[in-house]
Formats: sequence, C-alpha cells, structure tokens
Amino acid sequence: MVKLTDEMKEDFAKMKIFPFATASKGGDPNVIPIGMCNLQEDGETIWIADNYFHKTRNNLDENPRGAIYVWGPEIRDCYQIKGDIEIKTEGDDYEKMYKMVKSRGDRFPAKALVVMKITEVYECKPGAGTEPGERLL
Repeated sequence: MVKLTDEMKEDFAKMKIFPFATASKGGDPNVIPIGMCNLQEDGETIWIADNYFHKTRNNLDENPRGAIYVWGPEIRDCYQIKGDIEIKTEGDDYEKMYKMVKSRGDRFPAKALVVMKITEVYECKPGAGTEPGERLL
C-alpha cells in the first residue's frame, strides 16, 4: 500500500466534499460527491461512508477499485488517489463508522463502510517540477 505524505494529509484534511469515482466491470464510469470520507491514522487507508450509494455500490461490487480527487481553493496541490476497496457491513470498523455517521444525524443510514487501501497517487496540477498525470506515490 501507499502512505500519503504529511503535506498530502494536510490537504486531505481541508477537503469538505470529495469527488469519488468508480467504474462497473464493463467500464461504465460513475462519479459522486461524498462528504463522509476520512483518512485513517495509518495514512494509507481511507474510510468512506455508504449512505446513499446505488450505482456506486453496484460498481464496487463488480469492480472493487475507486479514485478520489483532492483539490480546492484552500489546497496547495491537486491529487488523484486510487485504491482497492473492501466493503464492510459488520464488525468493529463498521460499528465505529456507524456511530460516527449517526452522530452527524439520523437522516444518514450508514449502510456500509467502504475501506479504500491507497495504491497510487497522481499529480493533477502543472508546475513545481511535475506534470499532470505523473505518478507521485
């Protein structure tokens, strides 16, 4: 797995809404905005709460890979983070996520925990000695 740098972790923490991209087994893409997305302490695992996934969940069941985008007005750089996905609907990690989601409101169903293990990070911004699309980690 790949561990984010300290600078990447700082940028990640500033994000409010993350674009989350998946694709079906046949390659049909889907991108959604997600707000409940947390980088774990190990720096290489991201937790995403499945509150309202439909096409996204179908895609992950068929093709357990995903990508998120880290960029915004307060972010220094721009990153695309890709990873392998595991879906959890029970167990300690799921229960921890469930409690976190429910603390933000009962309107969120917290149907599943999407665990993304980071496998690659790419540059999305020109300059600073790198090119967009260049693999950083």
